[in-house]
Amino acid sequence: MDSRCKGFSCVLNPREMNFQQPIEWPDEVEMLIDRLESESAERALSREERALMDVYETVPILESEDCLHEFWQSGVDHQRVINSFDLVGATSLVDPLNASRWCATRSEDRNDYSETEADYLATIEEELPVGMDELIDLVLEFIEEEVA
Repeated sequence: MDSRCKGFSCVLNPREMNFQQPIEWPDEVEMLIDRLESESAERALSREERALMDVYETVPILESEDCLHEFWQSGVDHQRVINSFDLVGATSLVDPLNASRWCATRSEDRNDYSETEADYLATIEEELPVGMDELIDLVLEFIEEEVA
């Protein structure tokens, strides 16, 4: 197992925590995202459309090696993204996002975390695979009920 260690603390790579492969969005989602991206230049997206875009654009960050740390170090509107996950019904991802909020005040280098911080973040990240596994179904349901 690949891990990054600091002292005696090891942070597991999130890809090894049951993320078998990156999410592969169904064609229906990909086509809608493409349409929304092109339309966003011409008009303001609705809150539901923006939520869908936020979720779609944030998934690669959550699938990355630095996962929640990278999310909090990124330039996204964190609260809007968390609200977007909540709006699409992905509450099992909202909780770890909120629980890791403290990462926003830490160094850009995840290796600078104390042993306690690294262990705590690793524990939070263990919650992500379940939420990621159900995300496609939640997004499809959300599209059917709110966007289509």
